[in-house]
Amino acid sequence: MPTPRLFIIACLAIPLAACSQGEGDAPADTLAQATAAPAAANTATQSEVTYSLTPVVEGLEFPWGIEFLPDREMLITEREGRLNFIRKSGERVVVTGMPEAYVERQGGYFDVRQDPNFEENRTIYLAYAKGAADANATAIFKGKLSLDGTEITNGEDIYQADMRDTAFHYGGRMRFLPDGTLILSLGDGFRYMDDAQETSNTHGTIIRINTDGSIPADNPLVGIEGAAEEVYSWGHRNVQGLLYDVHSDTLFAHEHGPKGGDELNVIVPGQNYGWPRITYGINYDGTIITTKTAEDGLEQPRTKWVPSIAPSGLTRYTGGTYPEWTGGLLIGAMNGPAGQKLVHIELDGNNVVSVNDYLTDIQRPIRDVNVGVDGFVYIATNELDGGVYRVVREES
Repeated sequence: MPTPRLFIIACLAIPLAACSQGEGDAPADTLAQATAAPAAANTATQSEVTYSLTPVVEGLEFPWGIEFLPDREMLITEREGRLNFIRKSGERVVVTGMPEAYVERQGGYFDVRQDPNFEENRTIYLAYAKGAADANATAIFKGKLSLDGTEITNGEDIYQADMRDTAFHYGGRMRFLPDGTLILSLGDGFRYMDDAQETSNTHGTIIRINTDGSIPADNPLVGIEGAAEEVYSWGHRNVQGLLYDVHSDTLFAHEHGPKGGDELNVIVPGQNYGWPRITYGINYDGTIITTKTAEDGLEQPRTKWVPSIAPSGLTRYTGGTYPEWTGGLLIGAMNGPAGQKLVHIELDGNNVVSVNDYLTDIQRPIRDVNVGVDGFVYIATNELDGGVYRVVREES
């Protein structure tokens, strides 16, 4: 019997006075609205379009990243330490030859990306948590995927961030830039948030490396004494969405705030994004991290969410299947009454015009969002019994 589709009416979710803790850093709680910010405010309009979710792959343990390969094949990571190869037929194969992950709290397998020349070299990259409880870090593993998708050969780690002794805030999103360099987001490790303001380490940064793990000569901190030369930008808390937009030549990133203050940023190399010197959020116990939401020399977000939505996954939709989304950003939201939805951001250049909420009725946390080669939008749900679903649009 075919799996029944879940029908959803796209509707507007008015932000409630509540905040998500992201992925389990601390219990969720209520939060008063933060001080008004120069960033664009969230707005939404009612839609009469009907959407349905069609299952593509189910029975996944916390699916994390979706990567669409040529010829309608797919890679899906599970945070529990598995990489799945999905054939055109829909058959699922667990790929062998992969590294052992540190699977604890937010640790495990993260994003997966194909090499820009994948059709020639079959190379893929995996971001994952490596190590043990007393010393672990985000690392990048590189290897060659067999033609049948069953195994990785010539696998090796090409990069490892600074160690910490926490199982929170790993970052773990990757994207390629047009020059072939690889971008990776790195979280602040939760207890290491002050290090996000220090360029001598990689906590709370976005880094840029070559595909062999070496550091590009034109990185912004190259040649600066004491600096971690792979650092591309810093002052981040936990970036969970990355997108290089070829249409605007822009690197977008969004990140989890603490209790409130999730952000969407445009990433400029060599810039400081403020955490924790400035923030629109507060500590989980209600105490103040800082009274400052802005400071000279620190970048401001293009938009923010208070209460938090725990954003994860980021893509830009440019097709025609969903005309109301064409040209905008799509972001998954994972947590809290202000989360568990698909967020659409309308842009004018790199500036936010409006923020609209969709799929609010499903009440399922969206970990990743991506566009397939067939032009459909796909989402992964951040659940123990999670899956990947195709979003189908229907006129009502």
